[in-house]
Amino acid sequence: MENTSMLREWFERVDSEKTGNITATQLKSALAVGNLEFPLSVVQQMIRFNKLSRISREAEMKCDYHLVSWFCSHFSMVSHWFWGLGYLVPDDVYKGLVKIGFSLDSPSFYTVCESFDQKKNGKIRLDDFICLCIFVQSARNLFNSFDTTKQGRVTLDFNQLVYCSK
Repeated sequence: MENTSMLREWFERVDSEKTGNITATQLKSALAVGNLEFPLSVVQQMIRFNKLSRISREAEMKCDYHLVSWFCSHFSMVSHWFWGLGYLVPDDVYKGLVKIGFSLDSPSFYTVCESFDQKKNGKIRLDDFICLCIFVQSARNLFNSFDTTKQGRVTLDFNQLVYCSK
């Protein structure tokens, strides 16, 4: 119950317009206060996972609950590495991705890692890791929508590729 009241207080502070909803811009600003710097597009993806254009108080609490439980169940090993060093190295990122169910071949993994290593120093910050996971999950969701036979392979025509790229 204490966590629920803390979430409610946090939500009400972030909901500066007192509308009962949080916009992506408001959520981005609130996360930045906690030293989590996400691009607006990633925050919008977080909200889209809830299938909303804004997060309502109830949806935010459900979202927070799911994020916390997902983090606790899947990131316990990763968070240990992160909190010990303040960052993750690619080997730890790979182990973390495998732990949460993502298996990428080496070229794909290193390309994704490089893309989300903002400082290009081989050290992935927590917010970068979360963005990386959101990207990989979105890619999996998109792939699964085309893999109707569940064989792990898809064939796209040019129009489908353009649609996927938006």
